[in-house]
Amino acid sequence: MKSPKEAHINIVKQARYFVVGTPNNQVTQLWIACHGYGQQVEHFASKFTSIQDDQTLILVPEGLSRFYFGGFTGHIGASWMTKADRLNEIEDYCNYLAQLQAKYIPQLATNVEVNLFGFSQGGATIMRYAFLRNPFFSKLVLWAADFPDDINYLEKLDQIKGKKLTYVYGTEDQFITPERIDKIKQFMASQNLHFDFIEFQGKHKIDRDVLVRLTK
Repeated sequence: MKSPKEAHINIVKQARYFVVGTPNNQVTQLWIACHGYGQQVEHFASKFTSIQDDQTLILVPEGLSRFYFGGFTGHIGASWMTKADRLNEIEDYCNYLAQLQAKYIPQLATNVEVNLFGFSQGGATIMRYAFLRNPFFSKLVLWAADFPDDINYLEKLDQIKGKKLTYVYGTEDQFITPERIDKIKQFMASQNLHFDFIEFQGKHKIDRDVLVRLTK
């Protein structure tokens, strides 16, 4: 008896995302913001109304895998990937983000700045997009996120030359503890990654006041 053999097929899939603002040729700031594990994308997107104005557009893509967060009913969250078939999942979401960025850039000002944002699990997502696809962007913000350790950052430092890199975390975050911050800083140093740090009094969540600071 033969063992099952793994195979793959390319399919067309609908991907949902939310838009905060109106795309037009007056928009000079585009944010692409990736949510964390199990979050509801519409709730996450609502956080970005605090930075939206006539010159700012925020795109909030939803992770490609939805699930009932608490079991079989109730809260429906989304995830960017698991360890199963991980390389294909990374390829899928990098394609997704690249297509989303390409769709909107022609609708905006010719001098538009692209800002990449990742919260928690979405931080690893946006880092892989930034380093594996090398998209056009000016700022990258990681918020309470770990660095994916499957990227050779030292080989790709030219891709982030001149870009503003920021790491944000809450001092009461149950996941990003002081010990974790020390390890993150050690990892950054080993990879020659230079991030500015912003800390705020709060837990594992988006703080609207800090969001506003990031736009300055």
